[in-house]
Amino acid sequence: MTDHLRTLLDAVLDESNDGLDDMAADVYSSPFHFARSVRAGAGESPVALRRRVILERSAWELQRGATVTDTAFAAGYETVEGFSRAFSRAYGHPPTSMPPAGQSGHWLPAPNGIHFHSPTVLYVDSNESGLAEESAGDIVSLQCRHDAADIDALLDAAGAVSAAERGRRRLVGSMSRAWDGPDETIDQVLWHLVISKEPWLATIEGGPMPDLTPASDLDALQARHAASSVRWLAMVRDVTRRGAWTDWIVDALCSPPESFRLSQIVAHELTFSAHRRLLARWMLHDAGVDTGAPELDPDPIMWQRRLTGGTPR
Repeated sequence: MTDHLRTLLDAVLDESNDGLDDMAADVYSSPFHFARSVRAGAGESPVALRRRVILERSAWELQRGATVTDTAFAAGYETVEGFSRAFSRAYGHPPTSMPPAGQSGHWLPAPNGIHFHSPTVLYVDSNESGLAEESAGDIVSLQCRHDAADIDALLDAAGAVSAAERGRRRLVGSMSRAWDGPDETIDQVLWHLVISKEPWLATIEGGPMPDLTPASDLDALQARHAASSVRWLAMVRDVTRRGAWTDWIVDALCSPPESFRLSQIVAHELTFSAHRRLLARWMLHDAGVDTGAPELDPDPIMWQRRLTGGTPR
């Protein structure tokens, strides 16, 4: 998705824009030129796209317990009856019959793969938008599974280090990503390894943002990693199964909103996680841990061999 198209879509979906004139004015365009540009880029008129995404949002809210009345007025309808008619035409049943979350999806057919996903995320399904790219293949699954297992091994190894040693600054000025804060201590590196994927998962799943208050309790970190790694690997399997690595999310939690491919998100996390895992090894070695032990070998080849009991013949 180009930045220009994303800007147009932001104007289409901005709740303060009541109609085509407001959408066009938001990007300093004429209504005619704006409508033509949106249709050329998204294959759908701005009014139809907005109406469909708003109905998808309404269905999402109904699935989570919102009343029909509240949902109707939140969607900008003047009457509940008008909302019910529009909803019934789109979904084939009245809003009162919307199945709960988990029993039915909330997406409507779309010519462009643009869908409502959660209060903060716009999802762009590349299969529907005509984009095509090779499947990432099993290598992504291998890397993600190794990454999760390796973080778990590092957390186990850190148990041999005292809290004071884990909190000692060993690499002053180290900062893997500017927005994360320093990676100067074992505790800081392990914390970032454990929580780094959670904001992405919240965005992809449409859930609440996690608590990112730094913590150093190893038992709590291990439990948190166990929970988030299961969700992360399930997401990777689902995307691989659907061949959806080229799908986009538009994350409104960023300011300004940013578009990310699912493949970009996973590659991003694998890159910084690999760096931090090696950094954690150096720090653990400096704290007296035998990082030459087989279970701490960072090589995914050796990890898989340990997992499968040897090399294939």
